[in-house]
Amino acid sequence: MSLAHSNISIFVPHIGCPNKCSFCDQRHITGVCKAPREKDVAKAVNAALTGRRFNPETAEIAFFGGSFTAINRNYMTDLLRAASGFVENGTVKGIRISTRPDAINAEVLDLLKKYHVTSIELGAQSMNDRVLRMNNRGHTSGDVVRASVLIREYGFELGLQMMTGLYGDTDLSAVRTAEKLIALKPETVRIYPTVVLKDTDLAALYADNIYKPQTLDGAVALASRLYKMFTDSNIRVIRLGLHSIEEKAYIAGPWHPAFSELCQSQIMLSGVLSELREKGRYIIKVPPSGVSKMTGQKRKNLVFLKSRGYECRVAPDSSLSGLEFRIEREVGKCC
Repeated sequence: MSLAHSNISIFVPHIGCPNKCSFCDQRHITGVCKAPREKDVAKAVNAALTGRRFNPETAEIAFFGGSFTAINRNYMTDLLRAASGFVENGTVKGIRISTRPDAINAEVLDLLKKYHVTSIELGAQSMNDRVLRMNNRGHTSGDVVRASVLIREYGFELGLQMMTGLYGDTDLSAVRTAEKLIALKPETVRIYPTVVLKDTDLAALYADNIYKPQTLDGAVALASRLYKMFTDSNIRVIRLGLHSIEEKAYIAGPWHPAFSELCQSQIMLSGVLSELREKGRYIIKVPPSGVSKMTGQKRKNLVFLKSRGYECRVAPDSSLSGLEFRIEREVGKCC
Protein backbone atom coordinates (compact mmCIF):
# COMPACT_ATOMS: atom_id res chain seq x y z
CA MET A 1 0.00 0.00 0.00
CA SER A 2 1.61 3.27 -1.07
CA LEU A 3 0.54 5.23 1.98
CA ALA A 4 2.53 3.05 4.43
CA HIS A 5 5.33 5.23 5.80
CA SER A 6 7.01 5.72 9.18
CA ASN A 7 8.33 9.01 10.53
CA ILE A 8 9.46 10.27 13.90
CA SER A 9 8.05 13.74 13.30
CA ILE A 10 9.54 16.84 14.89
CA PHE A 11 7.76 20.07 14.00
CA VAL A 12 9.65 23.33 13.49
CA PRO A 13 6.66 25.71 13.16
CA HIS A 14 6.98 28.78 10.91
CA ILE A 15 10.69 29.16 11.63
CA GLY A 16 12.54 29.90 8.41
CA CYS A 17 9.51 30.94 6.36
CA PRO A 18 10.34 34.26 4.66
CA ASN A 19 6.67 35.06 4.05
CA LYS A 20 3.23 33.97 5.16
CA CYS A 21 1.29 31.96 2.60
CA SER A 22 -2.40 32.71 2.21
CA PHE A 23 -3.50 29.40 3.74
CA CYS A 24 -0.86 28.90 6.39
CA ASP A 25 -0.84 28.98 10.15
CA GLN A 26 1.39 26.11 11.28
CA ARG A 27 0.38 26.57 14.93
CA HIS A 28 -3.17 25.51 14.09
CA ILE A 29 -2.05 22.66 11.83
CA THR A 30 0.52 21.10 14.17
CA GLY A 31 -0.63 22.36 17.56
CA VAL A 32 3.02 23.30 18.18
CA CYS A 33 4.19 26.79 19.05
CA LYS A 34 7.53 26.11 20.77
CA ALA A 35 10.62 25.57 18.67
CA PRO A 36 12.24 22.18 19.36
CA ARG A 37 15.76 21.83 20.77
CA GLU A 38 18.32 19.04 20.65
CA LYS A 39 16.85 17.34 23.73
CA ASP A 40 13.47 17.20 22.01
CA VAL A 41 14.99 15.16 19.18
CA ALA A 42 16.24 12.52 21.62
CA LYS A 43 12.94 12.57 23.47
CA ALA A 44 10.96 11.94 20.27
CA VAL A 45 13.19 9.07 19.20
CA ASN A 46 13.12 7.41 22.62
CA ALA A 47 9.32 7.66 22.67
CA ALA A 48 9.12 6.06 19.22
CA LEU A 49 11.31 3.15 20.32
CA THR A 50 8.57 1.95 22.66
CA GLY A 51 6.03 1.64 19.84
CA ARG A 52 5.12 -1.86 18.63
CA ARG A 53 5.36 -0.87 14.97
CA PHE A 54 8.75 0.86 15.19
CA ASN A 55 11.14 -0.48 12.55
CA PRO A 56 14.71 0.89 12.45
CA GLU A 57 15.01 -0.24 8.82
CA THR A 58 12.24 2.14 7.68
CA ALA A 59 12.03 4.83 10.37
CA GLU A 60 13.24 8.34 9.64
CA ILE A 61 13.58 11.36 11.90
CA ALA A 62 11.53 13.97 10.05
CA PHE A 63 11.79 17.74 10.52
CA PHE A 64 8.51 19.23 9.27
CA GLY A 65 6.39 22.33 9.73
CA GLY A 66 8.62 25.16 8.61
CA SER A 67 11.28 25.68 5.95
CA PHE A 68 14.09 23.69 7.49
CA THR A 69 16.96 24.85 5.28
CA ALA A 70 15.95 28.50 5.69
CA ILE A 71 16.21 28.56 9.50
CA ASN A 72 19.21 29.95 11.39
CA ARG A 73 22.19 27.88 10.26
CA ASN A 74 23.53 27.19 13.76
CA TYR A 75 20.08 26.11 14.96
CA MET A 76 19.65 23.86 11.95
CA THR A 77 23.00 22.14 12.47
CA ASP A 78 22.26 21.69 16.18
CA LEU A 79 19.09 19.77 15.31
CA LEU A 80 20.83 17.78 12.58
CA ARG A 81 23.71 16.89 14.87
CA ALA A 82 21.29 15.59 17.48
CA ALA A 83 19.46 13.51 14.87
CA SER A 84 22.51 12.21 12.98
CA GLY A 85 23.77 10.26 15.98
CA PHE A 86 20.69 8.04 15.77
CA VAL A 87 21.49 7.32 12.12
CA GLU A 88 25.10 6.51 12.91
CA ASN A 89 24.17 4.02 15.65
CA GLY A 90 21.50 2.34 13.51
CA THR A 91 18.47 3.44 15.52
CA VAL A 92 16.88 4.95 12.39
CA LYS A 93 17.66 4.65 8.69
CA GLY A 94 17.92 8.37 7.98
CA ILE A 95 16.67 11.92 8.31
CA ARG A 96 13.88 13.51 6.29
CA ILE A 97 13.39 17.26 6.03
CA SER A 98 10.76 19.52 4.50
CA THR A 99 11.68 22.86 3.00
CA ARG A 100 10.96 25.49 0.36
CA PRO A 101 12.12 25.07 -3.24
CA ASP A 102 13.96 28.40 -3.12
CA ALA A 103 15.92 27.37 0.00
CA ILE A 104 17.94 24.67 -1.76
CA ASN A 105 21.42 25.11 -3.21
CA ALA A 106 24.67 23.17 -3.46
CA GLU A 107 26.08 24.51 -0.20
CA VAL A 108 22.94 23.50 1.70
CA LEU A 109 22.91 20.04 0.13
CA ASP A 110 26.57 19.47 1.05
CA LEU A 111 25.69 20.26 4.67
CA LEU A 112 22.64 17.99 4.66
CA LYS A 113 24.70 15.14 3.23
CA LYS A 114 27.26 15.58 6.02
CA TYR A 115 24.58 15.05 8.66
CA HIS A 116 23.03 11.93 7.05
CA VAL A 117 19.90 13.52 5.63
CA THR A 118 18.46 10.98 3.22
CA SER A 119 15.17 12.49 2.04
CA ILE A 120 14.20 16.04 1.10
CA GLU A 121 10.59 17.09 0.56
CA LEU A 122 9.78 20.30 -1.26
CA GLY A 123 6.58 22.23 -0.64
CA ALA A 124 5.80 22.77 -4.31
CA GLN A 125 2.02 23.15 -3.70
CA SER A 126 1.36 24.18 -7.31
CA MET A 127 3.22 24.36 -10.61
CA ASN A 128 1.01 27.23 -11.79
CA ASP A 129 2.93 30.48 -11.26
CA ARG A 130 -0.25 32.54 -11.14
CA VAL A 131 -1.62 30.36 -8.34
CA LEU A 132 1.69 30.58 -6.48
CA ARG A 133 1.61 34.39 -6.66
CA MET A 134 -2.03 34.59 -5.57
CA ASN A 135 -1.22 32.51 -2.49
CA ASN A 136 1.94 34.47 -1.62
CA ARG A 137 4.23 31.46 -1.89
CA GLY A 138 7.27 33.56 -2.75
CA HIS A 139 8.75 31.04 -5.20
CA THR A 140 8.09 29.96 -8.79
CA SER A 141 7.50 26.66 -10.52
CA GLY A 142 10.99 27.09 -11.97
CA ASP A 143 12.40 27.02 -8.43
CA VAL A 144 10.67 23.64 -7.91
CA VAL A 145 12.25 22.23 -11.08
CA ARG A 146 15.72 23.58 -10.28
CA ALA A 147 15.69 22.33 -6.69
CA SER A 148 14.30 18.92 -7.66
CA VAL A 149 16.98 18.34 -10.27
CA LEU A 150 19.72 19.37 -7.81
CA ILE A 151 18.36 17.13 -5.04
CA ARG A 152 18.31 14.12 -7.35
CA GLU A 153 21.82 14.88 -8.63
CA TYR A 154 23.07 14.79 -5.03
CA GLY A 155 21.50 11.38 -4.47
CA PHE A 156 18.79 12.36 -1.99
CA GLU A 157 15.34 10.82 -2.10
CA LEU A 158 13.05 13.49 -3.52
CA GLY A 159 9.59 14.12 -2.09
CA LEU A 160 7.13 16.67 -3.46
CA GLN A 161 4.07 18.13 -1.76
CA MET A 162 1.09 19.57 -3.61
CA MET A 163 -2.17 21.18 -2.55
CA THR A 164 -5.61 21.15 -4.12
CA GLY A 165 -8.26 23.84 -3.86
CA LEU A 166 -5.81 26.71 -3.53
CA TYR A 167 -7.04 30.27 -4.05
CA GLY A 168 -7.20 30.81 -7.82
CA ASP A 169 -6.67 27.13 -8.62
CA THR A 170 -8.92 24.71 -10.51
CA ASP A 171 -9.15 20.93 -10.74
CA LEU A 172 -7.66 21.07 -14.23
CA SER A 173 -4.75 23.17 -13.00
CA ALA A 174 -4.16 20.72 -10.15
CA VAL A 175 -4.07 17.83 -12.63
CA ARG A 176 -1.50 19.74 -14.69
CA THR A 177 0.52 20.35 -11.53
CA ALA A 178 0.52 16.59 -10.90
CA GLU A 179 1.68 15.95 -14.46
CA LYS A 180 4.59 18.36 -14.00
CA LEU A 181 5.52 16.84 -10.64
CA ILE A 182 5.47 13.35 -12.15
CA ALA A 183 7.93 14.57 -14.80
CA LEU A 184 10.38 15.45 -11.98
CA LYS A 185 10.38 11.76 -10.92
CA PRO A 186 10.04 12.09 -7.14
CA GLU A 187 10.08 8.97 -5.00
CA THR A 188 7.24 10.24 -2.80
CA VAL A 189 4.34 12.68 -2.92
CA ARG A 190 1.93 14.18 -0.39
CA ILE A 191 -1.45 15.60 -1.41
CA TYR A 192 -3.15 18.14 0.85
CA PRO A 193 -6.57 19.73 0.30
CA THR A 194 -6.74 23.39 1.27
CA VAL A 195 -8.70 24.24 4.41
CA VAL A 196 -9.52 27.70 5.74
CA LEU A 197 -7.97 28.41 9.15
CA LYS A 198 -8.34 31.36 11.47
CA ASP A 199 -5.75 34.14 11.31
CA THR A 200 -4.88 33.51 7.65
CA ASP A 201 -5.27 35.62 4.53
CA LEU A 202 -7.50 32.89 3.16
CA ALA A 203 -9.87 33.38 6.09
CA ALA A 204 -10.29 37.03 5.09
CA LEU A 205 -10.86 36.08 1.45
CA TYR A 206 -13.45 33.52 2.53
CA ALA A 207 -15.22 36.04 4.79
CA ASP A 208 -15.45 38.44 1.85
CA ASN A 209 -16.89 35.70 -0.41
CA ILE A 210 -13.84 35.93 -2.66
CA TYR A 211 -12.52 32.44 -1.96
CA LYS A 212 -14.74 29.37 -2.21
CA PRO A 213 -13.23 26.18 -0.74
CA GLN A 214 -13.64 22.71 -2.21
CA THR A 215 -16.47 20.54 -0.97
CA LEU A 216 -15.40 17.37 0.81
CA ASP A 217 -16.76 15.22 -2.02
CA GLY A 218 -14.98 17.35 -4.60
CA ALA A 219 -11.68 17.22 -2.73
CA VAL A 220 -11.94 13.44 -2.33
CA ALA A 221 -12.72 12.94 -6.02
CA LEU A 222 -9.78 15.09 -7.13
CA ALA A 223 -7.29 13.64 -4.64
CA SER A 224 -8.33 10.13 -5.69
CA ARG A 225 -7.69 10.99 -9.32
CA LEU A 226 -4.28 12.47 -8.48
CA TYR A 227 -3.41 9.45 -6.34
CA LYS A 228 -3.98 7.15 -9.30
CA MET A 229 -1.90 9.39 -11.56
CA PHE A 230 1.07 9.20 -9.18
CA THR A 231 0.80 5.50 -8.37
CA ASP A 232 0.39 4.61 -12.04
CA SER A 233 3.74 6.39 -12.49
CA ASN A 234 5.31 4.29 -9.69
CA ILE A 235 5.45 7.23 -7.29
CA ARG A 236 4.51 6.49 -3.68
CA VAL A 237 1.78 8.68 -2.19
CA ILE A 238 2.67 8.79 1.51
CA ARG A 239 0.00 11.22 2.67
CA LEU A 240 -3.53 12.20 1.66
CA GLY A 241 -4.92 15.05 3.76
CA LEU A 242 -3.62 16.96 6.76
CA HIS A 243 -2.45 15.03 9.81
CA SER A 244 -4.58 17.11 12.17
CA ILE A 245 -5.76 20.64 12.88
CA GLU A 246 -7.04 22.41 15.96
CA GLU A 247 -10.82 22.21 15.94
CA LYS A 248 -11.16 25.79 17.19
CA ALA A 249 -9.07 27.03 14.24
CA TYR A 250 -11.15 25.42 11.50
CA ILE A 251 -13.40 27.75 9.49
CA ALA A 252 -14.24 25.96 6.23
CA GLY A 253 -13.01 23.51 3.62
CA PRO A 254 -12.66 19.75 3.12
CA TRP A 255 -11.27 18.72 6.48
CA HIS A 256 -12.05 15.17 7.59
CA PRO A 257 -10.09 13.06 10.10
CA ALA A 258 -10.36 10.05 7.76
CA PHE A 259 -9.71 11.92 4.51
CA SER A 260 -7.19 9.33 3.37
CA GLU A 261 -9.62 6.46 3.89
CA LEU A 262 -12.35 8.37 2.03
CA CYS A 263 -10.00 8.67 -0.93
CA GLN A 264 -8.98 5.01 -0.81
CA SER A 265 -12.65 4.07 -0.63
CA GLN A 266 -13.35 6.15 -3.74
CA ILE A 267 -10.38 4.60 -5.57
CA MET A 268 -11.60 1.08 -4.82
CA LEU A 269 -15.14 1.93 -5.90
CA SER A 270 -13.91 3.40 -9.18
CA GLY A 271 -11.79 0.32 -9.81
CA VAL A 272 -14.71 -2.05 -9.20
CA LEU A 273 -17.01 -0.02 -11.43
CA SER A 274 -14.49 -0.16 -14.24
CA GLU A 275 -14.64 -3.98 -14.21
CA LEU A 276 -18.33 -4.63 -13.61
CA ARG A 277 -20.35 -5.15 -16.76
CA GLU A 278 -23.40 -7.37 -16.42
CA LYS A 279 -25.84 -6.48 -13.64
CA GLY A 280 -26.31 -9.05 -10.88
CA ARG A 281 -24.94 -10.29 -7.57
CA TYR A 282 -21.21 -10.22 -6.81
CA ILE A 283 -18.67 -10.86 -4.07
CA ILE A 284 -15.89 -8.28 -3.92
CA LYS A 285 -12.78 -9.85 -2.37
CA VAL A 286 -10.39 -7.35 -0.74
CA PRO A 287 -7.51 -7.44 1.78
CA PRO A 288 -8.73 -7.73 5.41
CA SER A 289 -7.69 -4.11 5.98
CA GLY A 290 -9.72 -3.01 2.96
CA VAL A 291 -13.18 -4.27 3.95
CA SER A 292 -14.32 -0.97 5.48
CA LYS A 293 -12.79 0.99 2.60
CA MET A 294 -14.61 -1.03 -0.05
CA THR A 295 -17.87 -0.95 1.91
CA GLY A 296 -17.62 2.82 2.36
CA GLN A 297 -18.79 4.97 5.23
CA LYS A 298 -22.36 4.03 6.14
CA ARG A 299 -22.16 1.41 3.35
CA LYS A 300 -22.04 4.24 0.81
CA ASN A 301 -20.19 2.26 -1.87
CA LEU A 302 -22.49 -0.75 -1.67
CA VAL A 303 -25.56 1.48 -1.79
CA PHE A 304 -24.17 3.21 -4.88
CA LEU A 305 -23.37 -0.10 -6.58
CA LYS A 306 -26.87 -1.36 -5.85
CA SER A 307 -28.34 1.75 -7.47
CA ARG A 308 -26.45 0.77 -10.62
CA GLY A 309 -27.84 -2.77 -10.57
CA TYR A 310 -24.91 -4.49 -8.85
CA GLU A 311 -25.87 -6.16 -5.58
CA CYS A 312 -22.59 -6.80 -3.84
CA ARG A 313 -21.09 -7.94 -0.60
CA VAL A 314 -17.48 -7.55 0.55
CA ALA A 315 -15.33 -10.41 1.84
CA PRO A 316 -11.74 -10.43 3.17
CA ASP A 317 -9.01 -12.25 1.26
CA SER A 318 -5.56 -12.41 2.83
CA SER A 319 -3.93 -13.14 -0.53
CA LEU A 320 -4.66 -9.53 -1.59
CA SER A 321 -2.90 -6.37 -0.38
CA GLY A 322 -3.19 -2.59 -0.54
CA LEU A 323 -6.13 -1.52 -2.68
CA GLU A 324 -6.28 -4.76 -4.65
CA PHE A 325 -9.62 -6.46 -5.20
CA ARG A 326 -11.10 -9.42 -7.04
CA ILE A 327 -14.71 -9.70 -8.21
CA GLU A 328 -16.57 -13.00 -8.26
CA ARG A 329 -20.10 -13.65 -9.53
CA GLU A 330 -22.34 -14.89 -6.71
CA VAL A 331 -25.04 -17.50 -7.25
CA GLY A 332 -28.03 -17.39 -4.93
CA LYS A 333 -29.23 -14.82 -2.44
CA CYS A 334 -26.89 -11.97 -1.64
CA CYS A 335 -26.17 -11.47 2.08
